[in-house]
Amino acid sequence: MKTSRSEELFARAQTRIPGGVNSPVRAFRGVGGAPRFIARGEGSRIFDVDGNSYIDYVGSWGPLLLGHRPQPVIDALREALESGTSFGAPTEREVELAELISRVVPSMEMVRLVNSGTEATMSALRLARGFTGRDLTVKFEGCYHGHVDSLLVKAGSGMATLGIAATAGVPKAFAETTIALPFNSIAAVEKTFAERGDQIAAVIVEPVVGNMGCVPPAPGFLEALRELTTRYGTLLILDEVMTGFRVALGGAQQRFGIKPDLTTLGKIMGGGLPIAAYGGRHDIMRKVAPLGPVYQAGTLSGNPLSVAAGLAMLRYLMAHPELYEQLEQRAAQLTAWVPPGVTINRVGAMFTYFFSPEPVTDWESAKKCDTARFGRFFHFMLERGIYLAPSQFEAAFLSTAHSEEDIRYTAAAAREFFAA
Repeated sequence: MKTSRSEELFARAQTRIPGGVNSPVRAFRGVGGAPRFIARGEGSRIFDVDGNSYIDYVGSWGPLLLGHRPQPVIDALREALESGTSFGAPTEREVELAELISRVVPSMEMVRLVNSGTEATMSALRLARGFTGRDLTVKFEGCYHGHVDSLLVKAGSGMATLGIAATAGVPKAFAETTIALPFNSIAAVEKTFAERGDQIAAVIVEPVVGNMGCVPPAPGFLEALRELTTRYGTLLILDEVMTGFRVALGGAQQRFGIKPDLTTLGKIMGGGLPIAAYGGRHDIMRKVAPLGPVYQAGTLSGNPLSVAAGLAMLRYLMAHPELYEQLEQRAAQLTAWVPPGVTINRVGAMFTYFFSPEPVTDWESAKKCDTARFGRFFHFMLERGIYLAPSQFEAAFLSTAHSEEDIRYTAAAAREFFAA
């Protein structure tokens, strides 16, 4: 496979961009080698600058539920471009998108649009502190909620890939407002609330973790978080940036029957463009400026292009609920065969091959994986035109554009690796 053009671009990039990339995990540090520079995407495939074609299971890290360049989104963008790219003033489509989100995710009675998942979680935490008058946050080891200062404590995603335990530049006082507990441990949460419950503003959790690989909630775990937070007057924040509109139309909260106080969304709601949102109960959201004292603002919030793409995406998903059954079936088909020495976790159209024979239920079990072997698997698949996340600690994503032939080819390549 020819990669000279990607290698040349990576060398150039490293002289001007830290690590040669604009988001750390793209650098292939977790698997070795030079990253592929992508020229275009179409359907289930991406094409690099050297002309190589790959079946894509990264999907821009989750947003591309309909695959690359889905016609409804492309048409909506073309129409929006005729009106302008940014106004810094309200538009009708912003109202329509907020109404649509509230319809699909009923717990989000009021919605504020922002530009990224990081901005959504940062704003939701500030709002939780402002609403409760408390300072502490509970998060879970291996869960990544964006590069928010106070949440870069035992975080997953790129920090797990690069082996960074705690990032430099975060004041100790910020980190001390966060209590990191083992994911899926009800006992640890109960103990923490018994000791400090009246100081905890919020519990924030990925209801299905995607940032230490795909790790589902244990039976009763989310229910216990809901009960404890209600009992202690703490807000429950479901970070559905990754799971929203993916594991079900109404997200993980629909799939697992949990009603949070606040929700953060991103990824799919932009159809591939940068947009996110946070929202929840009326009484909480009315604390946000200009109604209340919790300030949050953004010039590009509700950007016309992103909003148009998001509307097209959500309307299409609402009109075609059968797509979720298709995704479920094809993801089940892809992960039906479990290779020796590997654990596969899957929830809906999210999955991870963990190179460990033991169940992966939290960060302690995830970090025992054989990352060197995963790296060999990654490059074996890449050479055969299959693009997986370049990290053991990231989820893979299926789209409706993945065909049965894509699934068969991918499964056959995986079997070839494990037979060698």
